[in-house]
Amino acid sequence: MVDIKPAAPTVALPPIGTGPHRRRLGLLALVATFGGLLFGYDTGVINGALLPMKQELGLTNFTEGVVTSSLLFGAAIGAMLGGRIADGWGRRKTILVLAVTFFVGTLACVFAPTFGVIVVGRVLLGLAVGGASTVVPVFLAELAPYEIRGSLSGRNELMIVIGQLAAFLVNALIGNLWGEGHGVWRVMLAVCALPAIALFVGMLRVPESPRWLASKGRNAEALDVLRQIRSDERAEAEIEDIKRSNEFEAQVQQESGWRTLIGNKWLIRIVLIGAGLGVAQQLTGINSIMYYGQTVLIESGFQASAALIANIAPGVIAVIGGVIAIMNMERINRRTTLIIGFSLTTLCHFLIGIASVALPDGNPARPWVILFLVVAFVGSMQTFLNIAVWVVLSEIFPTQIRALGMGISVFCLWIANAFLGLYFPTIVAATGITGTFFGFGIVGLLALLFIWKFVPESRGRTLEEVEEGVTTGNIFTVDKTGRRTH
Repeated sequence: MVDIKPAAPTVALPPIGTGPHRRRLGLLALVATFGGLLFGYDTGVINGALLPMKQELGLTNFTEGVVTSSLLFGAAIGAMLGGRIADGWGRRKTILVLAVTFFVGTLACVFAPTFGVIVVGRVLLGLAVGGASTVVPVFLAELAPYEIRGSLSGRNELMIVIGQLAAFLVNALIGNLWGEGHGVWRVMLAVCALPAIALFVGMLRVPESPRWLASKGRNAEALDVLRQIRSDERAEAEIEDIKRSNEFEAQVQQESGWRTLIGNKWLIRIVLIGAGLGVAQQLTGINSIMYYGQTVLIESGFQASAALIANIAPGVIAVIGGVIAIMNMERINRRTTLIIGFSLTTLCHFLIGIASVALPDGNPARPWVILFLVVAFVGSMQTFLNIAVWVVLSEIFPTQIRALGMGISVFCLWIANAFLGLYFPTIVAATGITGTFFGFGIVGLLALLFIWKFVPESRGRTLEEVEEGVTTGNIFTVDKTGRRTH
């Protein structure tokens, strides 16, 4: 085995400071996170569009699941393709391609005459959603100074839940004004074209990731980009840090991508951890609530129109939780945040299951108690889990496999999401709310054990420090607080 010697210690970087470069960084992040907004709207809009679509197209429980999950299976493929394309073409060009795919997929869905065409349109949207879920967090992490990387990268997840809330509001507005009229779901889906156009136009003026440029030997271009979003002193110090890290990586590995991954046991381990973290996030059932929230609330006792309005509450709490999460992202360790999140969501799962047993159908308190617990679950998820998971995934992979590692992890995340989306209506029909949420609770206990034993700490480290720790295996030597023991 090759003896891997750590690179020279990182010299302390100058402070990030304030000024026009900070405002420029915020603007670039805002444009990129329109990809997250599209992600959120496209995954959330089906929540209210599904019932009128089901009636117009004559969907069964299974084909209803196919329409929902077709986007998710497409997203799994998009996550893998997006990662590979972003490593080769660059982050910026890939996001531009995704914006076009969002627009074309939206048009296919809006004008779909049959079940088959709507599935094709949903798969196209899925390719774009999956690609965005891989590439946008990586792009943000590579733009951000390490001191605010968590809060800046977390903005993408905040935009996702804002997109989902926007979908719930649009659904409620159109559904209650338009009623169950012919084609109402097409109008709900059509709104997605607007942020797709905004993302494309905005990304035309956004520069490439400086770390991707440096990984291709284009150091002068990388420095030019850094000078747009850092002070001159910080930009020059940071490019030297990036070059030093790239030189270290060149000593350790001669290839990028799959060959690099397979040749290093520590890289295989970090990718398995990333994949496990993504699957654990999805098996909380959060996206089942986002896709089928109206179905769950009807099952708990609400009327269909009331459920459409009540469904806004989880969307609102998701945005509030996202804002709180970003505020705490630089204050609380990633591992601590994840453990708190899985503890709270697991508790909510068991409480929902208990409430559905203790309050039988017909009890006037049943729908409101379950709504309260669903809102508590979504709030816990967004405050402690969703943003933290995406931030960790954007941080833990070395530059040479960052998009690939992210793509593999997000592929596994979307596959778990897709199968859950496909079979959730059938599971609820077979086991009711009780069995469904008790099942989520048991999975949550297993996820807690996984986080405690395997997930490393990445807060407070530059991407280059994380990269060296992963490549040498040092980052996996942690005590129970998440700090390195040496």
